[in-house]
Order: sequence, then structure tokens, then C-alpha cells
Amino acid sequence: MSALPAWQAAALGDTLEALRAQHLLRHRRTVEVTGGDAGAAQEATLASAGPVCRVDGVELVNFCSNDYLGLAQHPSLRGAMADAAQRYGVGSGASHLVTGHHPEHSRLEEALAAYTHREAALLFSTGYMANLAIAQVLVGRGARAGHAEAGTVLSDQLNHASLIDGARLAGGRILRYAHADAAAAEQALAQARGPRHGNTASPTVLVTDGLFSMDGDVAPVNELAAACARHEAWLAVDDAHGLGVSGATGRGTLEAAGLLTNPDAVPVLMGTLGKACGAFGAFIAGRREVVELFRQRARSYIFTTALPPAVAAAAREGLRIADAEPERRAHLNALIARFRHEVAGLGLAGELLPSTSPIQPLVLGRPEAALAASAALQARGLLVGAIRPPTVPVGSARLRITFSAAHTHAQLDQLLDGLAAVLPRSGLAA
Repeated sequence: MSALPAWQAAALGDTLEALRAQHLLRHRRTVEVTGGDAGAAQEATLASAGPVCRVDGVELVNFCSNDYLGLAQHPSLRGAMADAAQRYGVGSGASHLVTGHHPEHSRLEEALAAYTHREAALLFSTGYMANLAIAQVLVGRGARAGHAEAGTVLSDQLNHASLIDGARLAGGRILRYAHADAAAAEQALAQARGPRHGNTASPTVLVTDGLFSMDGDVAPVNELAAACARHEAWLAVDDAHGLGVSGATGRGTLEAAGLLTNPDAVPVLMGTLGKACGAFGAFIAGRREVVELFRQRARSYIFTTALPPAVAAAAREGLRIADAEPERRAHLNALIARFRHEVAGLGLAGELLPSTSPIQPLVLGRPEAALAASAALQARGLLVGAIRPPTVPVGSARLRITFSAAHTHAQLDQLLDGLAAVLPRSGLAA
């Protein structure tokens, strides 16, 4: 194959070299799931295949997956997917509104609506695509009859990239407010209704993560819901990381906030099926009329191929197990509580962000420190991700440690021993 044209080579080389110099060049790992040792008998039933993987021929304990309930390798999900694939084939063959919508999709949407205490749910192929739809449908051009121009999107400063991109693509005004600051959000809501946009019928939506994926903290959804009601603005919550793990029964951030059975407080709820549910896909849930609006107007729903029916069958089984086996959440929460207690004993409490979720970030500051710590942990048999800008703000590069119900206490011991040995070499601890 011939070489790149000189101008392309120069442009690409400069860009890649700049990323390399800033320690921001990203590399893929090819990860094979191996299963590993499930540990003690009482934990083996939770572990299923276990959170052990193989990278470059070396077995590692995975502490950077979002498989929070340990369902991704569960035999029941594998069986549901295999059985559905045998009956219905591999692909859906078309978009939902052409010929791609299958009874398995309808069954999953019904199960999701019941699980989230909403009247209806709409399946999307990915969480990114679901989030792209929110601002476009609610405040994009033509979102409200008689208003050709796009409205306003209010966005938490630490929202997921998909919510940010959705706001940009909607084409209207974007107001960012300080992270998880309800008072700042209310000020932004007032600004959105200010003289420049004085028409109170102009559409406004506030979008926020429920459980933030990099910090592990939660949005003040009660205060945000009240503020949006006062200002007649939509509220959309992305609960991709809270669904299945937060709240008394795992219904997510809204359950933990006492808003689960109040669909009007949070009119648009987004969740994903590739984290706690162990499968793939995403959904938007709400009142029947709200979901119908998304079905009719969401470009990222209308113009893409539907999920394979077999994937929908596996996701429904994952949702069932998440609901039927609360011991998974209990074990997960015990691991999290013990980890936070033990990390304080290592003298690292100041670097550990205040999260009670499966996401436990240790902030190291510099990208090179995070990379060095991650590499040293990998040498000790532990897979822990180094998260760097632009995923997180400059100066807050970190180890993003995530827990799963599949982890054992013995594997937690291995992680704690690794942190105690590695972090002094990263330049963080004395």
C-alpha cells in the first residue's frame, strides 16, 4: 500500500504526537473473558463466570468494567440469547419503523416500563443514541408547534459526552451549570426564560446524569425536579450507571430520591442495558405520550437498525435477574463499604472521591501518574483504568475503580494490596 500524501501525514503526525506528548494517547486492549476462580462458596453463585480476563496472554482481575451485577457472563443470559438466536436469527434486518421491530423488542419495552414504573419505554440501539435524541426531540428545531427555532438546553458541567453532543446537535442555546449544584441550575433556568428568550413557550430541557460515571456521585434530582416544575422546563435524567444498583430495589437514582413513582417529576428517564443488566442497548421511559413523541421524532431511533431480537431477549433476562436476586446488590454494597474503609487505612482517603456507588475514583492529578499506577497494577494482576482528559477535567486524571457483584473479598484483598504497593511509586503517596 502506498504512503499517505505528505500533507495528510504531516497533519496526522502533528496531532498524534501532541497527544503522545501530553500522555493522552489512547490504546485499545484486546480482552478475553476467562472466568477465573469464583472464590468462596457463598460468593460463587454471585460470580457466575467471575471478573477475570486475559490481556496479552496474562490473566487479570478486572476492576474497570461496568458489569455491576456480574451478569454479562451469566449462563441464563447466554442461554436466553442463544435460544432467541436459534429461533429468530442474528439480525433484525431493518429499523423499528420498517420491519425491524420484533415481539422480543415489545416484551423488553413492556418489562422496562414496569421496572421503572413508567407507562411506556422505547428501545434504542445504544445509550449514546438515546441521549442524542433527548434535546433534539424536546427542544430542537420544530420541537414545539409554532416555534421554528431551537430552544435551550441546560447541562451539568460533568455530563456524559453523549448528553453534551446531543445538546450541540439540537442547535439551540446551551447553558452549563456547576456540577450537581441545584442553585446554579435554577439560575440557569431563570436565564433561559430571561429577556433574550422572553417567550415562555420556548422549549427548555435540563439534562443530567443521575449517577455520574467518572465521579460516582449523584445529581440532586429532587431539587432539579422542583426547579424544572417552577420554570416549566423538561427534566431528563440519564441513569445508565444507577439503574440496577441504586435504590432499595435497584430501580436507580430516582428510586433512591423517592421519585420512582412520580413520572411527572422526571418526564424523561434514560437507562442502558449494557451495565448492570449485563447485555446491550438502551431505552427512554416516561408517560405514554412522551414516549410516542420520541418514537415519531427521534432521528437516532428512526434511522438506524433495530437491536437483534436475541440481544433484547438477553437484556430482558438480565433485567429479571437484577430484580429477582437482591443478594447481588447486597454483596456489591458490602464490597464497596469495605473498600472505602480499607482505603482510608492506607492513607488515601483524601484522593478517593466521596462515592457510595460501584464507581470509586482515586484522583491522581497528572495523566502520567494515572498511567504509571495503572501499568503497575496490571503488573500485579489487576486491570484498573487510567482516566485522563478530556474524559475528566484537566488536573483530575484518576484511577477509575469499579466493583461488581462478581468480585470476591479475596479479589478485593488483592486490589488493596496492589494499591498499597503501587501508589507510592506513582508519585501520589509518600
